[in-house]
Amino acid sequence: MKAVVFTQYGSPEVLQVKQVAKPTPKDNEILLRIKATAVNSGEVRLRKADPFAVRFLFGLTKPKINILGVVFSGEVESIGKDVKTFKIGDEVFGHTDMSFGTYAEYKCMRENGSIALKPAHISHKEAAVIPFGGTTALHFIKKANIKQGQKVLIVGASGAVGTAAIQLAKYFGAVVTGVCSTANIALLKSIGADEVIDYTKEDFSENGKTYDVIFDAVKTIPIFRSLKSLNKKGTLILSAGMAKEMFQGLWISKTTNIKVLSGLIKHNAEDILFLKQLIEDGNLKPIIDRTYTLEQMKEAHTYVEKGHKKGNVAIEI
Repeated sequence: MKAVVFTQYGSPEVLQVKQVAKPTPKDNEILLRIKATAVNSGEVRLRKADPFAVRFLFGLTKPKINILGVVFSGEVESIGKDVKTFKIGDEVFGHTDMSFGTYAEYKCMRENGSIALKPAHISHKEAAVIPFGGTTALHFIKKANIKQGQKVLIVGASGAVGTAAIQLAKYFGAVVTGVCSTANIALLKSIGADEVIDYTKEDFSENGKTYDVIFDAVKTIPIFRSLKSLNKKGTLILSAGMAKEMFQGLWISKTTNIKVLSGLIKHNAEDILFLKQLIEDGNLKPIIDRTYTLEQMKEAHTYVEKGHKKGNVAIEI
């Protein structure tokens, strides 16, 4: 099968299209013919080994994982003898639960993984871009226990996580303010933001407004600056936080009445099913900026690395 392989950390040039062995499903696995995936910021960081701590998890001198990609939409081509949930021909979408490998034509997944039947009315590329931002935003919004009428500020609101966070926070009844550049104001309003702050013209931490929850999806604002805009018993979400931000967040949580949420996310099939239902009910829309082919993976990574994508970058296979 065809796959995008990388054997060393570095620039997008390390990504090479090669022929590799097609996987065979185990007894409890399904074999997916992948129709679409997506390029996300986490995969860019892993490809670059940035921050350096990535190497301690994924290989000190070279990557242990050679095929990136954590989301997918496709068709079940074959199943193991013990599989009961899915059948051959089912169209499914989901997340690989950190097993990676979707920058390829085929991928084996456990049937009890983060997988659900694809919403019938959207395309494979639209389905593929939902799980990364959707599961990340859903994880933190559930942990924050966002309620009806709470004021929520989302920083980095035009990215994959941010666009999902706006729609999910609105679904749970929050009054949502998004922070973005001038070019993305219309996008944020179109997906439900009640107010939009243009960071090129206004610093949200200096305007005197406060919020019950601040969701920083991109790690661009220093934590202690964000606290100025948070209510005394508010919640600060650091979905893109690294070790430094996690330690700062732990200190804030221990020494104040503010709750700081960060760290690795957890998700399962129930979360994918929940996102599917939101899509089918019209409460969650996939946002795609650009679409590339598998052969254009270098160009896709180059674009995502610039940090200016609107929503998601899809890959059709």
